[in-house]
Amino acid sequence: MPRVFLSPPDVGSLERDYVNAAIDSNWVAPIGPDLDAFEADLAALSGRRYAVGVSTGTAGIHLCLHALGIGNGDRVAVSSFTFAATANAVAYTGATPVFIDSDAATWNIDADALAEACEEGLRQQRPIRALVAVDLYGQCCDYERLQAVCDRFDLVVIGDSAEALGATNGQRKAGSFGLAAVFSFNGNKIITTSGGGMIVTDDAAFAQRLRFLATQAREPVAHYEHTEIGFNYRLSNILAAFGRGQVATLSDRIARRKAVNERYRAGFADLPISFMPIPHWSSPNFWLTCITLNKGAKASREDIRLALESHDIESRPLWKPMHQQPIFKAAESFLTGVSDDLFDRGMCLPSGSSLSEADQARTVEVVRNLL
Repeated sequence: MPRVFLSPPDVGSLERDYVNAAIDSNWVAPIGPDLDAFEADLAALSGRRYAVGVSTGTAGIHLCLHALGIGNGDRVAVSSFTFAATANAVAYTGATPVFIDSDAATWNIDADALAEACEEGLRQQRPIRALVAVDLYGQCCDYERLQAVCDRFDLVVIGDSAEALGATNGQRKAGSFGLAAVFSFNGNKIITTSGGGMIVTDDAAFAQRLRFLATQAREPVAHYEHTEIGFNYRLSNILAAFGRGQVATLSDRIARRKAVNERYRAGFADLPISFMPIPHWSSPNFWLTCITLNKGAKASREDIRLALESHDIESRPLWKPMHQQPIFKAAESFLTGVSDDLFDRGMCLPSGSSLSEADQARTVEVVRNLL
């Protein structure tokens, strides 16, 4: 049987049509009509006025922080329960990440722990300047509570919405919170451009600044003129063409991943398994179905992962928190114990929008046989 992957790219004929049209028109450079159209699509999908296509989601976060003037000596609050890219982007600027733990109700960043970190920063006369909040596994943060804390302590909010395109918090779309937010189009995301990202914002001046920095900070003159350091971070037109084909089917992709999640819930209904909680105000995009094993279960998360692997089925532990990572062992952290517990007991199951019911049934059977 072929290997079952966690979240593989799901590609149809529309992507080929867009890419072939871009090639036929010779728009293969890092500018062009497909990039303009893809940026417009993402601005609309996130409820924003502007979008700037970039080479990766990581580059997008770095660019936002750099454009804010964050650098050596600054401190930036970051979700601890995330992929390393979120924290790495802070480190690229020379700033220091301050890790904030999760709350049990959403698995996302805990607003109370953030407030504690901000208060401690003021006591130390080392205030936190910004927050990078992660919309984890396709579910938005509780931005109402987070924004109240950030307003109180004068923090700029950047949303790491890499995993959450198409999700909503109440009536607001993922990416619509904070000064700006960043999406990722890595190969495992709900839509992909092979590699790429997008920054969305309502601030015209900020969008213009981001676009300028992303194109090597080249001044608008006939010759090559540079008065500051920039970056080679723009998304290419041909990758944007591929993205246009992907984003056209976003609602269908979300529906299929939601159906995957519902089948897992039905298949595990009588087992000691819990799922990532969904608050009443949240409508996630179900990028990955994530579970935790209840305490006292007869098998561990690692037992299940290895059993699935023996059947050529890919699964992964939940994110190892940044405060546990060796590279960030000296970083200041404000912990609740939630993300440590989730990492110990939690895992991600195959969740792709192209996952067949037969392959999902294989996955369910392996887990059931253990539990």
